[in-house]
Amino acid sequence: MKLLRIGAKGAEKPAIVHSDGTIRDLSSVVGDIADDVLTDAGLATIAAADPAALPVLDADSRIGPCVGHVGKFICIGLNYADHAAESGMAVPEEPIIFFKATSAITGPNDPVIIPKGSEKTDWEVELGIVIGKAARYIGEDAAMDHVAGYCLVNDVSERAFQIERAGQWVKGKSADNFGPIGPWLVTRDDIADPQNLAMWLEVDGHRYQDGSTRTMVFGVAHLVSYLSQFMSLQPGDIISTGTPPGVGMGQTPPVYLKPGQTIRLGIEGLGEQTQTTVAWDELED
Repeated sequence: MKLLRIGAKGAEKPAIVHSDGTIRDLSSVVGDIADDVLTDAGLATIAAADPAALPVLDADSRIGPCVGHVGKFICIGLNYADHAAESGMAVPEEPIIFFKATSAITGPNDPVIIPKGSEKTDWEVELGIVIGKAARYIGEDAAMDHVAGYCLVNDVSERAFQIERAGQWVKGKSADNFGPIGPWLVTRDDIADPQNLAMWLEVDGHRYQDGSTRTMVFGVAHLVSYLSQFMSLQPGDIISTGTPPGVGMGQTPPVYLKPGQTIRLGIEGLGEQTQTTVAWDELED
């Protein structure tokens, strides 16, 4: 199933993509694509509904973040060996964990806001794991049972804030609109192999990233199991699993985002995002 949330910010409706391509309103079936709706039982309730009998939503409406009420936005750093190389850093022996503030979460086609004082805003196409079943101290063999599905993530980053300003990476990862997710949450039964998905990203039509989840250092099952040793994972938590090479920081010379540019990115089976970059003072409060 392809699940999404449609409508104005803060007023999104749960929805499903029907086999005929129309977007159908799930409001009569579930309250949101969030919390216990992401458990196996909640997803079974959606699967039992007849999409053809549900109201059609306007396909031109805003698409919101594909998951609501996200408790934790966990990110994995340097999880592609070739990206570690372009960053001038060693491949980690264990997953590098950092967080994005949940206030960074935004819709897949909402603008990317260049923060005040930023000169090094960068892009990162990533596979997102959406947790469906609470997990604590689970083994790798059971990890996939705790996954509701997957989504496309742009892990937008301000490299000076992240690397040059001391402290933890979260400072360079958490500005408003630095976490576009969606368009869809694709349930795990619709993704045969999350470790074999093509992924790409373009800025103003130039393809910078062109990779595959095949080259991840630590795969989906390992990451879910590993993280559960340090914190409980809850339905709706998102794990962003790292990016392949081709980020702006890795170019020679480096290339960073400026207002007025267009970012397009996608992952096989998970849809596409399109964002326009804007300066922080161009938007109304």
